[in-house]
Amino acid sequence: MDIVKELSKFIHPGRVSTAAAVISQHNHDASYHPAADPDVVVFPESTKEVSEILAFANQYGIPITPFGKGSSLEGHAIPYKGGISLDLGLMNELKTVGDKDGFIIAGAGLTQFKLNDALKKHGLFFSVDPGAEATLGGMAGTNASGSYTVKYGTMRDNILDMEVVLPSGEIIHTGSKALKSSSGLHLSGLFAGSEGTLGIITELTLRVYPIPEATVAARAVFHDFDEAVAAVVRLRTAGLDLARIEFVDAASVAHVNHFANTSYVEQPTIFFELNGEAEHLEHQLRRMGELLRPFNVVEFLAETDKAAQEHLWDARHNLAYYYIKGAPEKQMLVTDVCLPISELAEAILQARQAVDQSGLEAGIVGHVGDGNFHIIAMVDFADEREKAAAKQLHKAVVDYALAHDGTCTGEHGVGVGKKVYQPMEHGAAYDVMRTIKQAIDPRGIMNPGKLID
Repeated sequence: MDIVKELSKFIHPGRVSTAAAVISQHNHDASYHPAADPDVVVFPESTKEVSEILAFANQYGIPITPFGKGSSLEGHAIPYKGGISLDLGLMNELKTVGDKDGFIIAGAGLTQFKLNDALKKHGLFFSVDPGAEATLGGMAGTNASGSYTVKYGTMRDNILDMEVVLPSGEIIHTGSKALKSSSGLHLSGLFAGSEGTLGIITELTLRVYPIPEATVAARAVFHDFDEAVAAVVRLRTAGLDLARIEFVDAASVAHVNHFANTSYVEQPTIFFELNGEAEHLEHQLRRMGELLRPFNVVEFLAETDKAAQEHLWDARHNLAYYYIKGAPEKQMLVTDVCLPISELAEAILQARQAVDQSGLEAGIVGHVGDGNFHIIAMVDFADEREKAAAKQLHKAVVDYALAHDGTCTGEHGVGVGKKVYQPMEHGAAYDVMRTIKQAIDPRGIMNPGKLID
């Protein structure tokens, strides 16, 4: 069967491609996982077209791998079984801004950067920020979160409704525009985080928030991990209106100093952001100073000027770029785990020891306000020693998290990189997930090889 010819019967031929350049753009993501070519790349413009594509693929057992911006970190968008790479980039319309009700409706191909640019004139913003430019559909697929999670929650927490196309081609909605519901199973929660293994998200209704009147950014430097994490726990339990709490280890601060020509103290550092009314923030900042006084704080700096705040956050935002710049001949392995905050200090200490034992150039950063941290490691995967060291480092960090009431991934998702840990983490619940997968996608065409067997 000529797939291109068959697809071109209901998709404009100009949006069905087997060109080498287009194939190579869709055979990898931002991860270290090896590339694999799709047979064809299709660019739908509507939910109706997505429905027709899935019905066709389901009829003939053709694998479907959804593609947003390719920014995922665990191989989610790599079509290891070939078939169709379904690029949703053209479905990028901001359809509705419900100013009074605090929601927006947008196509799955719209990125959060473009969404927030469009929301500025309404005095609103969307809170989920995974760091890289990503599509809303991809962010829902991995239940993305990011630095603002501590105040505003994850992607799953901000979804009111999604339009989803099932493998059969049937179109469903998972919720409504109401802020809460006790009706039926929580389908939005099911499809958010399903990584394209159950269906294709084509449209989302999302919560948005008023842009805060004022923000304060602060940086506190500590002597060791224990002090830094203990301080975070103290601030969180004191009721401060913290919007972001980000950790950067000494090795990573050293990278910033080297490549950004800064002179930060190269010790464990916590970056904070508070937002809200200006008067309220003045009180909050004073309270923060009081709460930090018992801890061994080497340096504390707070900024209210916007430009100064952006400079302050540079150390966190551009860290991956600095690591890549330091080892351009290597690939970046980025992995994450999440634990209860009470377990975090020891987990980070154990992770640092594992990094040192690996001999790899690596650092630790994280959204410590919600117990999530990441390891950034530069690896030559052609070198068997480094490859083995990276594999052992990855395993050591995940094993520790699972042994201490944590999860193998807080926000990157499972994909292929964390799939092996699913039965270990979920136990009998993994069999329930497989039952759901089998019921919705009996032919196994949806993003095969990822998340769930």
